[in-house]
Amino acid sequence: MVIKQPNDKSHFILPDLGEGVHEAEIVRWCVAPGDPVKEHQTLAEMETDKALVEVPSPWSGVIKELHGKEGDIVNVGNTLVSYATQVEPDSPPPRTPEHVEPDESDDAGTVVGTVDSNLTVPASFSRQAPATPQDDVEKARATPAVRRIARDLEIDINAVSGTGRGGRVTASDVHERSIVAGTPLPTQADEVNAPTPLATPVSLPLEGVAQRIPFKGIRRKIAQSLLHSVQTAVHFTVVDEADVTELEKRRSGLEAFLGRRLSLLPFIMSAVCKGLQKHPMLNANVDDFIEEIQVMKHVNLGCAVDTDHGLMVPVINNADSLTIVQLADQIAQLASGCRDRTIERELLAGGTFTISNVGSAGGAFATPIINYPEVGILATGRTRERVLTKDGTFYAGSVLPLSLSCDHRVVDGAEGARFLQTVKDLLQNPTELLPEA
Repeated sequence: MVIKQPNDKSHFILPDLGEGVHEAEIVRWCVAPGDPVKEHQTLAEMETDKALVEVPSPWSGVIKELHGKEGDIVNVGNTLVSYATQVEPDSPPPRTPEHVEPDESDDAGTVVGTVDSNLTVPASFSRQAPATPQDDVEKARATPAVRRIARDLEIDINAVSGTGRGGRVTASDVHERSIVAGTPLPTQADEVNAPTPLATPVSLPLEGVAQRIPFKGIRRKIAQSLLHSVQTAVHFTVVDEADVTELEKRRSGLEAFLGRRLSLLPFIMSAVCKGLQKHPMLNANVDDFIEEIQVMKHVNLGCAVDTDHGLMVPVINNADSLTIVQLADQIAQLASGCRDRTIERELLAGGTFTISNVGSAGGAFATPIINYPEVGILATGRTRERVLTKDGTFYAGSVLPLSLSCDHRVVDGAEGARFLQTVKDLLQNPTELLPEA
């Protein structure tokens, strides 16, 4: 969606900040009313579903009004900043024609203004004062989820009387208003590809509450995505353990050769890429809107990153064509971008399979939730030393827990187990992952 800015430069409306972005939260204003600004100067820092972006001024001017306060959510297409209307000092005042006939309409109903007997121009070309925003309308108190419901039903939430605590507008209030207005509720088919709101809010007693944290920003997006995934994909989980004793020896040898530290994660990613090439049905997306399974040609591997802002999943495109060292470099670069919020939004989408390293926090097995519309996700636990047996002998080895969740609509249980076995075999016999150290 491309938002066209008004020509009079008196209002700056929030533009499209990325594919699929419909709203953004004001994190911090960088200007104040009365401040002069230059073109491209940052007006505000805003947070979309997973990215922190700086919104620049499209032109030079003087700030007249800021539409919203820090913490407010602004929809794409709504006014973000108003500018003071100024006349350039070097420009002469606009000339007013001495003889202007009354406005009249042409045959098509377009209003035109007659300047003389030989020249007519559309009235839209003439200089007009911008419409005065309705600032006197009291803003309704409602959660972002309820506001989304109102937008989907094309209901003006500011005109809805709230029955919730403190006069808040609830989802029930919006639905009742839609019935009165004759707006049909969305059908199941309409909701297949629609963004999933959080559960309908209910009033809870506040006694004993130590901290109140609003669902917004990344946490809100995580909640929506997870809820949509568990309501859409049919999850099943297969678990196993891999003996990575030999792989750990190879990894240590490669570290000594390169003179740098390497975690086990890029080796696991390499094994997953090879496993997906052998079991392509797990390297797929599901388009529920057109009821189609889309098996992908290349592996775009997502890797969950734990940040102070919440879980983020950057994507390594064409991971199946990268070496272990290249995968390690990509992981470090993307993780750094996630943690300091500089990662490009395009690198947070388009994955075909995801790996989540729960072992970094000390976990073993897990039941990971699929990163919809993907059909598979692998959670790896923490490697532990254990007494193992082989050919009747005991030895001290390292064991890596593996937990695979798949969408049962696409992946049969046996195929999921075979894929996990392929990954396990590659990790236990790493000859195909890297040369002899």
